[in-house]
Amino acid sequence: MVVSIDRVASVAHLPLVLGVLRKLDVAGLIDALIRPHPEQVVSAGRAVEALVLSILDGHHALYKVGRRLDERGMLELLQPGLEPHSLHDIRLGQTLDALFDANLNQVFSALALRTLETYQVATPWIHQDTTTIGLYGAYDDGRVGDQGPRPAYGYSKDGRRDLKQVLLSLGVSGDGGLPLRLGLHDGNTSDTVDVPRAIEQSLALNLGGLQGLVADSKAYTQRTLGLCLETGMGLVTLVPRTCAIRQEVEAWGQRQVSLPLLLERPAKRQGDGPRRWYGRSVMRKVEVEDKKGHVALAPIRFIALYSTQLAQQHEQSYSQAQAREAQALAAHSAHVQSRPFACEADAQGAIAEYEGHRPGRHGRAAIPWRYHEVHYHVQAYRQRQKRAGRGRPRKGEALQEEVVYQLRVETKALAPALETCGWLVLATTLAEQRCGDAKIVQAYRDQTATVERGFRWIKNPAAISPVWLEKPKRIAALAMLTVVGLLVYGLIQRQVRQYLAQHEASIPGNKGPTDIPTATVVFESFATGTRVELTLEDMRVSQIQGWQAHHERICQALELDLSIYEGLTPQENYPTMGKGP
Repeated sequence: MVVSIDRVASVAHLPLVLGVLRKLDVAGLIDALIRPHPEQVVSAGRAVEALVLSILDGHHALYKVGRRLDERGMLELLQPGLEPHSLHDIRLGQTLDALFDANLNQVFSALALRTLETYQVATPWIHQDTTTIGLYGAYDDGRVGDQGPRPAYGYSKDGRRDLKQVLLSLGVSGDGGLPLRLGLHDGNTSDTVDVPRAIEQSLALNLGGLQGLVADSKAYTQRTLGLCLETGMGLVTLVPRTCAIRQEVEAWGQRQVSLPLLLERPAKRQGDGPRRWYGRSVMRKVEVEDKKGHVALAPIRFIALYSTQLAQQHEQSYSQAQAREAQALAAHSAHVQSRPFACEADAQGAIAEYEGHRPGRHGRAAIPWRYHEVHYHVQAYRQRQKRAGRGRPRKGEALQEEVVYQLRVETKALAPALETCGWLVLATTLAEQRCGDAKIVQAYRDQTATVERGFRWIKNPAAISPVWLEKPKRIAALAMLTVVGLLVYGLIQRQVRQYLAQHEASIPGNKGPTDIPTATVVFESFATGTRVELTLEDMRVSQIQGWQAHHERICQALELDLSIYEGLTPQENYPTMGKGP
């Protein structure tokens, strides 16, 4: 029997991703909204699958998609007989245009709701936040009525003021951080404008068991509070430090003899103490705005919260800022003390110039000293007066002296006000009978592990920022597909962790076996997966080499049929760690 190897391709984790997309029937849902043309080789649904696979493989440039998936050996699994040139950038661009015309919010909401139903994900909270996506290239300012978000200069959360941008708004579930809604707006849109839209879109999802929306301090506005009171939507947000109500509630909390423990978490680093949050809620009347623009007083619940972790961070930040100011103060003192004055009045005038602040740099306004006390006083001393003529003085000539005035600088480092370190104030429209203080604090703490984690993934592994696309509508559609990639990424991580916890099992991680792997670790565990195409006489056969025992567990966690890896060839190396079913 003659056996020849025709091709070897590293498919890695891509069949797993394709299996999740097929279980959610993403292609079927897209094709139901965008009817395929009989002459099109690739339908919109298949093109979306190809784009999501490319995003989760780290190559989302449209002209690379077909070639990259062919190198990965995925075209045959994606669609039998598919050629790389069928996934050209024009066809993919047409798919992005069609997705935008089909209403991106409706398309994504349908995908998100199907995910919740398929995997029984509870959604008591939606975590809301925004970020910016930088754009390369020259984009026109646009005209009124243009479709798609308008690229514009604005406040960049990536520190790229030189690039135009669009604003991405995202709402994710508290369980697993799965995206549930998205919004794309002009690059100069304010976060405060986006929050009311996010509340309305979250209500339109009609999620069962939804208690409310969690957002950062940009959500604390009169209109947002009024909208939540009108619609009955719960809101949990941080009160900005500049608000007078925060200072009032903080002072109230500091006057309390004791505060109940609301939340406790183990230390992150060895040697640190456990992280604890103490607090108590109080009602205060603040101004809210109704839909007609009328402002009135309404009772809002505030929680004065003390965090041991935040107190430690405040003390460290204070010490670092004080050290930086000490360096600037040393340079300032050397400059001031080297400056001579002809009379005491001039020296006193300089004190009035320096008192309480340091000069601003590059023509900016003066900056007050925040971490040191600085005092100036005048000191007089006598020195030889400079002779009018040249050369050595004559023998017996009396040397003349003059009085010169200088400033002396005395500094004292200020100790931090420890009683004010570690305090923050949360505002919520939920009654205490409906949701206690501990649940409110827990929901706010989950913000960093849900939506902010999603933004970190979008900015780094997905590498969506910065990008260049010809049309703003294609920018919006590609951003939506990137969020679909985040949905699949978060779903895989959630399901695998849940499965390993239930079966007391583990899989190989970066530093030995782990039962809480990230989706990146799950993907890397499939690095040995290789698709081999063989020819036996006149028959072509394909096999997957490098299959390991823990791969089967991951497929079981995602409730996937093992047919996604057809022709499995077991591998004895790298045994699965831990015990399992």
